[in-house]
Amino acid sequence: MIQPLFMVIFSEMALALLMLFKTPLRKLVIMGLDRLKRGRGPIMVKTVVGTVFVVLMSSVYSMIKIHKRGIDDGALNPTNQVLIAKHLLEATLMGASIFFALMIDRLHHYIRELHIRRKSVEAVKKQNRVSEDVKVGSSQEIKALEEETAALRGKLKQLESELESQTKVISVAEANAVALRKQSEGFLLEYDRLLEENQNLRTQLKSLDRKLSLSGSKKNM
Repeated sequence: MIQPLFMVIFSEMALALLMLFKTPLRKLVIMGLDRLKRGRGPIMVKTVVGTVFVVLMSSVYSMIKIHKRGIDDGALNPTNQVLIAKHLLEATLMGASIFFALMIDRLHHYIRELHIRRKSVEAVKKQNRVSEDVKVGSSQEIKALEEETAALRGKLKQLESELESQTKVISVAEANAVALRKQSEGFLLEYDRLLEENQNLRTQLKSLDRKLSLSGSKKNM
């Protein structure tokens, strides 16, 4: 376990050194850290750091336990001394790896903040340059802009008047449609009434025909 910890620490030291100096490799490192902090990357990193911290606490606990056992026995034997040294080295390496990981995270954060602030300063400078260029511009361009603005306002008023007239036409058409709908509903009611009267008349005629046929048959008899 000691050799992988040394490799991790050396890798973290190399990343920290690359981030301290402005080189093309620093851009690649920052891009890689940006991608690592997206999606599930932060959860994975926190899980790994938490696991290392738990193992660190376990090593510290083992050292304390071995030390207490040696005190109870009267003196530490060579085996216990070697175990304590091994746990101490592992705990130191794991603590150093956690420290370098936090330092890399903070360096990345500060570099990103510095980059954002530089961009904002450049944007402000660019806006100031644009405003200065506009102030230095000729009066003819300003007049042309004012004339164009006046023409656009005239077109806007014309469009507003056309919109208002179209709105009136639409409202009149809607009123006519409502009137026609009501009229058609009246026609439908009248049609239903006439159908009902026609049906009644037919039934009456049928009853009269039956009565006449019955009376004619009685006379023949």
